[in-house]
Amino acid sequence: MQKLYFTILFLIIFSIPNSIAQQPQKPDAVAIYNQIQKLNFLGSVLYIAAHPDDENTRLISYLSNEKKARTGYLSLTRGDGGQNLIGPELRELLGVIRTQELIEARKIDGGEQFFSRANDFGYSKNPDETLAIWNKEQVLSDIIYVIRKFQPDVIINRFDARSPGTTHGHHTSSAILSLEAFDQSNNPNIFPNQLTSVGVWQPKRAFFNTSWWFYGSKEKFEKTDKSNLMALSIGVYYPSLGKSNQEIAALSRSRHQSQGFGSTGTRGDEQEYLELLKGETPQDTRGAAELSEAKSNIFEGIDTSWNRVKGGKAIGDLLSNVEKNFDFKNPQTSIPDLVKAYSLIIKLDDTHWKTIKSEEIKKIIAACSGLYLEAVANNQELTPNATLKIKLEAINRSAVPMQLTSVSTFPTSNASIPQSDLKTNTLQNFDLEFNVPESITYTQPYWLAEKGTVGMYRVDDQNNIGKPDVIREVKVTFNVAINDVVIPFEREVVYKTNDDVKGEVYKPLDIVPDVTTSIKNKVVLFNDGKTKTIEVKIKSGKDNIKGDLQLELPENWKHTPQSIPFTLTKKGEEQTVAFQITPPKNAEEITAKCIAIVDGKRFDKEQYNINYEHIAKQQVLKPSEAKLIKLDIKIGKEKIAYIMGAGDEVPKCLTQMGYDVSIIKPEEITAEKLLNFNVVMTGIRAYNTVQALAFKQDILFDFVKSGHTMIAQYNTLDDFVTPNIAPFPMKVSRDRVTEENATVTFLAPQHPILNTPNTITTKDFEGWKQEQGLYYPNEWDAAFTPIIASNDKGETPKKGAILVAKCGKGNYIYTGLSFFRELPEGVSGAYRLMANMISLK
Repeated sequence: MQKLYFTILFLIIFSIPNSIAQQPQKPDAVAIYNQIQKLNFLGSVLYIAAHPDDENTRLISYLSNEKKARTGYLSLTRGDGGQNLIGPELRELLGVIRTQELIEARKIDGGEQFFSRANDFGYSKNPDETLAIWNKEQVLSDIIYVIRKFQPDVIINRFDARSPGTTHGHHTSSAILSLEAFDQSNNPNIFPNQLTSVGVWQPKRAFFNTSWWFYGSKEKFEKTDKSNLMALSIGVYYPSLGKSNQEIAALSRSRHQSQGFGSTGTRGDEQEYLELLKGETPQDTRGAAELSEAKSNIFEGIDTSWNRVKGGKAIGDLLSNVEKNFDFKNPQTSIPDLVKAYSLIIKLDDTHWKTIKSEEIKKIIAACSGLYLEAVANNQELTPNATLKIKLEAINRSAVPMQLTSVSTFPTSNASIPQSDLKTNTLQNFDLEFNVPESITYTQPYWLAEKGTVGMYRVDDQNNIGKPDVIREVKVTFNVAINDVVIPFEREVVYKTNDDVKGEVYKPLDIVPDVTTSIKNKVVLFNDGKTKTIEVKIKSGKDNIKGDLQLELPENWKHTPQSIPFTLTKKGEEQTVAFQITPPKNAEEITAKCIAIVDGKRFDKEQYNINYEHIAKQQVLKPSEAKLIKLDIKIGKEKIAYIMGAGDEVPKCLTQMGYDVSIIKPEEITAEKLLNFNVVMTGIRAYNTVQALAFKQDILFDFVKSGHTMIAQYNTLDDFVTPNIAPFPMKVSRDRVTEENATVTFLAPQHPILNTPNTITTKDFEGWKQEQGLYYPNEWDAAFTPIIASNDKGETPKKGAILVAKCGKGNYIYTGLSFFRELPEGVSGAYRLMANMISLK
């Protein structure tokens, strides 16, 4: 009978559509049974790498779903330095997106997610550079803290500490620090301040998850002696899910939408290989067959039963009985034994397993009984010191008698409801009101609350280290009595609406400032001494806001008026006001800060809302400011057609410079349409992502030949939509210059790009952000002229940053320089250089 149900039921968490990424999970009988099996396994694995998308989802899914192990992934960074294929967000905002993508991935493959404070500052070519920019001691401390808290029996590294310089410096650093942490996590003299909240811990063994990628090709790896490697057959088929392990892993990996890592699942037997680096595999005297099986068990010799916990045997016996007798048609029959096991678990002296397993078993009890508990706010946003109105829903859809004895609200606990019997399938609704304290923290990623460094985020509270998600304070605990045992079920307060197309839509409750402001343009260029109008949007976080808006500028920057009064009567209401700003005579860069004064309090935050269907809505609060630049720059009157690629903010920056910019769709590219423009520019990765360009190249090249300019920005080595991205042969490579302040040499000092209309000097390459450029061509036709060269320390000069070719009467320019980062950051030299490229005659 069990096999029949295994073949027809599907585990909900393995088929999450984008539109319900934020909905509560409602597991079916197969999912419940899977959770019971995991409840009865007390072994843990921690997978460690550097970035989101570094993790091996095939192995994480196998360990979590086949072995039933508690499986964590520690990504040292949040992927802030990557590119973004789905929107304009970069740096810390991209890190927020990629954080949520990892959280969604773990919901699918069954793992848990952790992070350190390390900031992904961009590509690094060796671990020495990485560890010089990261605070090595802090990152090591974070890894040790996660190990001490997670208590893994086994650590698995994605990368090899023995091969520096062969991959991203972050990769190698993650492996180096992981092995150091393995050796030090059990030493009470190492980071003793952690021991107030966690104890020391010694993992049993550490592995390196090798693969053909580290050998250069599958053919080479097949010929390699693997006698020292542990082989895991991860090509498991789960009949209860209707999916192979690789299909689940592909669904997980496909959550990395911002990186374009959509993956197609495979089927059939496949191997993953582990090399033992530290610890020992226990010696055994069993027969050959048993030894062969032991060699593929990373937990060999480790007690993963309830017997590893003092007082755990009775719990294990109860739960084994639950697993053995589980009724897929009627899961509620397991509730009596589950409640008994819960009562024993909460009495354990071992706080580690007590905390983990009590939460696991509560979810199973709720699922077996169809116990649905929910707390829904009447608004999605709330300000401190406001009254929160919530609607509670409680329903017991089993025949097991239950009572809702009380509820507790957090962060204040002044709400109450009458004790109620939760009768079978009878809905209970309650309305609650309570005041949110003025001291409550605004909702935002905790690692962005304080200003960090280039290499590290700042997190002062040790207890928050490693936590993956935003910390939400507003919660409700439902205290439910089952068989005379009171069990607390905690729920975050959420906001829920019905969408005519999507149906039920959930969003998290956000705590917001009374008022937020936003300067319309984050970079404002003053090409001359003329006064410019700067617009500021004011948004109310609650009803009836009245105050004054001010700009904070240096004395030599003049603005009128000095302040602007505003009144907003409704929550969410917006008002746009304008200041007139006059720059000084000399070139200068400053930061303008926007301040709203309400009832004597300063509000200086701008609200960013990140909304993508595949992740939960995210609020980020950043200082409300903009960069104002009095710039010595000359521009022409060129009209620019911009063909968007993967997504960037270059068009906004070109408009700010004073150009007439039109974003045109690929299907709009015709010879007649282009007659209206002087310059065509393709956005980043356009030739990786815009399929229609394959059919428009002749039109674009004819545009150049007729006497115009085309500027193509960088593309990666991913599949090109056409092999002919330039009018002459050119080969894109992995060459890049990651040291943003690397010395630049002029290869063609007399070329107009370096002289007209702006004289470019090496000073124009100072102050660049994260990198100079990436994916430079390393081979090109003689028709191209390389303009500049630079290189990272210890490397040969890279000459493919700007390549210019005469084509008919016009010019084709290919550039790998990171204008998509530098222009939005207000890098003056990048603007001057871009103006010269556009002005090339």
